[in-house]
Amino acid sequence: MSFFDGASLCVAFLTVLFLTASLGTIIVGGLPFLPGALCSEEVLFSIRLSLVTSTVSTLLCFVVGIPCAYALARCRMPLRNVCRLVLELPLSLPYLVLGLCLLMMFSSEAGRMLKNFGIRVIFEPAGIVMAQWIVNIPFVIRLMRTALEEMDSRLEFIAGTLGASRWQRFCTITLPLCRNSILMAAILTWSRAIGEFGATLMLVGVTRMKTETLPASIYLNISTGDNGMAMAAAIILLIISGTALLFSTLLQRRAASRMEGSFW
Repeated sequence: MSFFDGASLCVAFLTVLFLTASLGTIIVGGLPFLPGALCSEEVLFSIRLSLVTSTVSTLLCFVVGIPCAYALARCRMPLRNVCRLVLELPLSLPYLVLGLCLLMMFSSEAGRMLKNFGIRVIFEPAGIVMAQWIVNIPFVIRLMRTALEEMDSRLEFIAGTLGASRWQRFCTITLPLCRNSILMAAILTWSRAIGEFGATLMLVGVTRMKTETLPASIYLNISTGDNGMAMAAAIILLIISGTALLFSTLLQRRAASRMEGSFW
């Protein structure tokens, strides 16, 4: 074994050891409080709210993200690089800044007009969905754009020469070929949404039994000195995120095995 290989293994082992110790501290400290947390109406409410809002925001991300990614990857459009920069800029912005942008926008005259139509976002559960959406939409656009650019566009061209319209090619060729990418991106986006807190805190605040997601529950319990309940909520969030990561890994391995089988 060379010196570089040994050094790399040492760094990797120390990093794994540090992360294991950090997670282990939460797990060991929170396990005694986990049964009580699972019987707590407040924690159960935060779990339900987190699951619902993350699912809705993930669906909205793909409803908007796939057409945007398709336009960037397939369509001729003016100022494409500028549009790409604007669509993916939130990836490099702090989540608190994104939350502040939403807060200012929905506090303006446009937000008051929406409120007159019954659309309330600030300090409401709908704001959680909006915060999760703005955090994850550039992530979805980049993933789907990369998947579309790596796909063989000749298949779409051949279908076009046979008389298929753009919409038919999109539904029968593009989406099926991107299926694994869409599923993996959906799992990762959902996992990111369920753990989002910065933009949510700025837009809807933290109100018990109203805008209290699992990350908000951790924040509230820590701020009131209830470290045990905070660690129990963190364990629940770890279980949910770990399950999502496991599904993503299995799906990636399945896709890789299919590609290897088709190659041979």
